[in-house]
Amino acid sequence: MPIIIGFNASNLIKSCIFIAHFYENWKPVAKLKLILLIGVMNNNTADQFTEVITYCKNIFEVKQKDYGTAWRILRLSSLTDQIYIKANRIRSLQVKDKRLVDEGIVPEFVGIVNYSVMALIQLELGIAESADMSADESIELYTKMLNDARDLMFNKNHDYDEAWRNMRVSSFTDIILMKLLRIKQIEDNEGQTLVSEGLDANYQDIINYSLFALIKLIVEKEND
Repeated sequence: MPIIIGFNASNLIKSCIFIAHFYENWKPVAKLKLILLIGVMNNNTADQFTEVITYCKNIFEVKQKDYGTAWRILRLSSLTDQIYIKANRIRSLQVKDKRLVDEGIVPEFVGIVNYSVMALIQLELGIAESADMSADESIELYTKMLNDARDLMFNKNHDYDEAWRNMRVSSFTDIILMKLLRIKQIEDNEGQTLVSEGLDANYQDIINYSLFALIKLIVEKEND
């Protein structure tokens, strides 16, 4: 009986093509089993995303109740700098052998997700002069922005065949830092781009790369 190796769509499909070469009677029922197996894998990704999104959202909700929506006064450049500080600390912890504060990198990735969602809200609503919305309103907007980023990920994940599963957490960190440098350049250009994606797309990508990292760290228990 053939054994399927690997656990992503790319390896799965390649394995089935390989097996097909040795089985002349590749019956429709076998193809159906392949489709169902890929479906299980994709549902697994969706479940894992839901788990880490819920983790981030719970922390956001608690902080809204503790601090209110004072973040509404922050300009985009301030939020970008906050995200950069967290991403840079993650990278620093990843390259250093010794840690003076044993907090780990999970809280930093959560912070990156939540600050990036705040940035998307600021992009849509503009900057306020005060904490101009309730905690419930901010949580509703947070959920909308995070769901939009998640839906973008599902579309890209379909096209890229879950390639992120073969990436290291350190690679996610570097890509986030790269995107932050792009955002800083766009901000310096007063939000104008010639052919590149705008600020919103970059913040959404940062959210999704952070969620990928959290899946590996929280759900799959991968080391830092």
